[in-house]
Amino acid sequence: MGYDIERFVGYVNEGLLCSICRDVLEDPLQAPCEHAFCTTCIHGWLVHHSNCPEDRQMIDVSLLRPLYRYMKNDLNRLQLHCKNREYGCEMVCSLESIDRHERECEYSQIPCSNAGCTVQIERRNLDGHLAVCEYRSRECPNGCGYTILSAEDTQHNCVAELRTELELLRSEMICRVEEAKHEMESRLDSQRRHMVQKESILQNEIEELKSQMSRMMSDVRSLMAAERQHRQELEQAELEKREL
Repeated sequence: MGYDIERFVGYVNEGLLCSICRDVLEDPLQAPCEHAFCTTCIHGWLVHHSNCPEDRQMIDVSLLRPLYRYMKNDLNRLQLHCKNREYGCEMVCSLESIDRHERECEYSQIPCSNAGCTVQIERRNLDGHLAVCEYRSRECPNGCGYTILSAEDTQHNCVAELRTELELLRSEMICRVEEAKHEMESRLDSQRRHMVQKESILQNEIEELKSQMSRMMSDVRSLMAAERQHRQELEQAELEKREL
């Protein structure tokens, strides 16, 4: 939907009106046939139609383009009243700057910032409302440090609130201790499994070393036996030599 034409001061050119809602263009787009529309209006139209609502020429979303610059400039120069005119705002400004003004307008209706409060108040009266709002919060004057709402003043009990806070802290501490305990047990189990696996590997390596040593001892005994036999053969040969 476009801007209500009744808000504008002076004459508004027909070419600056949306061809669908007939209000002043808002966030405008233009078809190849040069008819202009509000973005929301033409997108809604093309959900159910595939032609221009003015001359019935075929159009598609991909064919829509921004408004010509000179038309955009004419549009931005239009003067209009603030939407909060009914609440007392007398500001008249250009369409180009109206959004900025209305975001900061003292007559804008805004929600109370206190949680739970549903009051809508003019921005200029917000501070006065916050001073008396039944949902305003403040720190307990008795020093317990608890933040209370004005509506809860009569129900607030420092001892009860501190006891509740203590119970919450105790429950949180127990939960954290349990989490730490489970985490530590998990780590210990992981380390235990790793140690068992390592022990098994070392045991296999020891058995392999024992097997290698056994083979080496057998080889040494064989070599010593061969050496004795060789020595005996040499002695026999020397004996025969002397006899000869």
